[in-house]
Amino acid sequence: MTHSKLSLTEIINKRKSVKEFDPNFKIPREEMTEMIELATKAPSSINLQPWRFVVIDSEETKQKLDHLVQFNQRQLHSSSAIILVLADLKHAEYVSDIYEKNVELGYMDENSKDYFIETISNLISSADESYFNAQGLMDANLASMQLMLIATDHGYDTNPIGGFDKTAVLEALNIDTSRYVPAHLIAIGKGVKAPHDSSRLPVESVLAWNDESNGTIGQ
Repeated sequence: MTHSKLSLTEIINKRKSVKEFDPNFKIPREEMTEMIELATKAPSSINLQPWRFVVIDSEETKQKLDHLVQFNQRQLHSSSAIILVLADLKHAEYVSDIYEKNVELGYMDENSKDYFIETISNLISSADESYFNAQGLMDANLASMQLMLIATDHGYDTNPIGGFDKTAVLEALNIDTSRYVPAHLIAIGKGVKAPHDSSRLPVESVLAWNDESNGTIGQ
């Protein structure tokens, strides 16, 4: 497997959303696993890592989603895989596992581990589902962006997809709808058509400094 020699800036500029892929090309599962593992190096609140990934790489399973991904059938069927990115609403259940692993790896001692587990458990014990939903989706999005940049570094193209029936997709894949919340789908593969370039707002329209008198972005 040959990785690109591009700088991070070049990778960011190269990444574009691709709508059609080579349907005959399949990313090896070993490489897909490697890319997703790298994506999980993304930051998350209290390091609870709420992201979950479901890789859909068989045509049989893709067919189950055909009528559920509005206007995105080309990406669905031509991509090497569609990755469903989820937020786990019960990600707090992994607090002990995560911090015990920190001790095993020498990142902290037992006393620190016990302190963090107790502190975090108390902190989130009174949180409602909306907190875990919002926090989970935010963190899942961080990992997703990282995954798309990693895919570019591996020589692949991607396209994030938000237009799909989220509940129906979970049901079609037999995923617990009470526990998992879809963030989006990511089509990944070898693009066969150049993506359309798209403009970005000038930075002055999206940036404000704290010492500006009006404090209004874009004015």
